[in-house]
Amino acid sequence: MPVIKTAYDLREELQHKRILIELSKHVGIPFRGSEESGEIGSWKRSLPVLANTLCAARLGHVQVLLEYKLPYSPKRVDAILCGVHPETGKPSYVLVELKQWEKAKATGAGLVLTPYGKKQPDLHPAEQVRRYCRQLLDFVPAFARIPGQVKGIAYMHNAVRGADWSLDEFEFDDFGQLYTSDLQADLVADLWSLLDTDPATAGAAMAAAHELISAPPSPARNLLKTAADAFDDRDDFVLLDEQQVAYKTVLDAVAEADSGGGKKKVVVVNGGPGSGKSAIAVTLLAALARQKRKALHATGSKAFTETLRLKVSGGDVRSGEIFKYFNEFRRAPADALDVLICDEAHRVRGMPRHLHGRVRSQIDELIDVAKVPLFLLDEHQVVRPTEIGTKTDIVSIAEMKGCQVIEISLDGQYRCGGSAKFDEWVVRLLGLGAEPPVTWSELVDDTEDEYVVDSVGSPHELESWLLRQARHFSGTARMAAGFCWEWRDPVEVEGSLRLLEDVQIGGWRRPWNAKQGFDVPGVPSASLWASEPDGFGQVGCIYTAQGFEYDWAGAIFGDDLVIRDGEWRARRDFSFDKSVKAADPADFDRLVRNTYKVLMTRGMQGLCVYSTDDETNAFLREYAR
Repeated sequence: MPVIKTAYDLREELQHKRILIELSKHVGIPFRGSEESGEIGSWKRSLPVLANTLCAARLGHVQVLLEYKLPYSPKRVDAILCGVHPETGKPSYVLVELKQWEKAKATGAGLVLTPYGKKQPDLHPAEQVRRYCRQLLDFVPAFARIPGQVKGIAYMHNAVRGADWSLDEFEFDDFGQLYTSDLQADLVADLWSLLDTDPATAGAAMAAAHELISAPPSPARNLLKTAADAFDDRDDFVLLDEQQVAYKTVLDAVAEADSGGGKKKVVVVNGGPGSGKSAIAVTLLAALARQKRKALHATGSKAFTETLRLKVSGGDVRSGEIFKYFNEFRRAPADALDVLICDEAHRVRGMPRHLHGRVRSQIDELIDVAKVPLFLLDEHQVVRPTEIGTKTDIVSIAEMKGCQVIEISLDGQYRCGGSAKFDEWVVRLLGLGAEPPVTWSELVDDTEDEYVVDSVGSPHELESWLLRQARHFSGTARMAAGFCWEWRDPVEVEGSLRLLEDVQIGGWRRPWNAKQGFDVPGVPSASLWASEPDGFGQVGCIYTAQGFEYDWAGAIFGDDLVIRDGEWRARRDFSFDKSVKAADPADFDRLVRNTYKVLMTRGMQGLCVYSTDDETNAFLREYAR
């Protein structure tokens, strides 16, 4: 249950620890009464300002909803003021983002820099609260029909506008306004225009708050229409054979769910890299959006999700909200969606959580939220110990919940030049199947397979190979490596961030791709490393390469997986991946091999391999010929 108080009660309870204990329990953090940093410190400094402002403005009867979690999002709104509109007499809601910043400087489209420890920009406070308003309207249909009920304000209560103030270089609107301490009178006037000051409206304010709390979340119709418009040109995938079977199976299951008969159907689609899983996902998403179905797409990868938001929805912010993360459905009501498309489902996390008194896994949560859950996975792409997205896990949990499971296998290969032989070669090379390694030339002898497989003797040659292939045969090229080098934060040089050359092999030195959250000039973000032209020259890792494809792939084997006496040996002492290093020995071996399988199967036209270990590189050169 959200924490909700009148402004009067909030002011009184802030004199004691009780409200802070209640808030800590609500957001799931340990309470330390002496803490002055983090969220508890923020509440201590900001909530009294809000409560005193409201009481002084004769709005003490207004309901204040604290730390409201937005639907299908990990984000929380600092406060939502719930009251009655003074003109219409209808419920009125003001989303409030509280900022303790004394200073901030505008640095571009909707971004600001602050001197409070962060090296990367923050979102402009008005833009932040504007997006919170949009999320609320997009996923609470009851409010989407009457958007005028919702307003958004950011309050920098420690800041004073001075000669160097630049945050007004922004396009403000009803969803995004900004106030500072010297504009408190303007803030109060704005609140008076939105919330009735008559104490007799206290009962209606409480009713408005409970209407918001009890409103069932799901994609609103106007969001679905926006998505459908954005996806209008997403018919460029022609689904073949088992791909079309999977597509039709989901649509038929949705139609059957409408009739209310039979068990819930859970569709599990298993296929290797390039078998068309994401093509199925995007085609389904477009079709369901056009039908105004309540459908969302979810993954466990920030890079994959952000790229889909940019590439599939054309950068449209609202339709991009169709793309979510697996961990955003923890408190979603049952069957709130018609379809949930779980792409890259091998990345589903396995850490159980206590919800409503029961121990639940992430698989439980994803099954419960939709009438028809769809899981698209490749078991050989599980690369972290906490990932449990295997077919066995999903099927067993679905059956325990009384669901009917429909399994579909994708046998084709639509990446890697359409070469099924290449996927077989990689599986055999890494010892992931029953068959022994085989040379590439022998495997494709007397076939028309045109996929290119090569190996080199140094990282210099690998980089040159990629540049040559991209220049002469066109396409994109990327090099990726096992996580065998430290990955440091970028450093500031002459006022600008610069990547450090962490990947060092002899005299060859290159940086990893940019870390999430760092804006480095001339370098794409981590999420766009695989798709933006400037990604070449940085070395990608498993977490930025997984889920993506490029024409020419260079895979660098580090010392965490080497050949000794003809057998693969996984060596945790050479890994810098903290989560994988913590795995059991057998799991570590499997996860490292899966990592290199992912890195080797990103290329659509060809692959070049190289190992930092001499014996291993000799093995690769033998079988890549």
